[in-house]
Amino acid sequence: MIDIRLDIDTILIWVLVGLVAGALASRVALGHGLGLLGDLVAGVLGAFIGGVLAQVFGIKFQVSGHPIITAMVVAFVGAVILLFLLRMLGFGRRGEH
Repeated sequence: MIDIRLDIDTILIWVLVGLVAGALASRVALGHGLGLLGDLVAGVLGAFIGGVLAQVFGIKFQVSGHPIITAMVVAFVGAVILLFLLRMLGFGRRGEH
């Protein structure tokens, strides 16, 4: 059973993890940032994708004593995968003339 608590602390941690992971991933995968909201969305979706992929492939990753850093790494990897896939489909490119 998954225990998700939606208190203000949890939401703030999701936002923090999403912003950091999304900002780093957008620069790695695309070469530029997506803006505040774009980075946040990429990071939160990346956290979901990274968590699902880690569970599917049986990958157990943990930075001892630092659960937020662990979440940021998983979100970063998931966001990079998401952004690379979107880039392969033609999204995320700046106006190239």
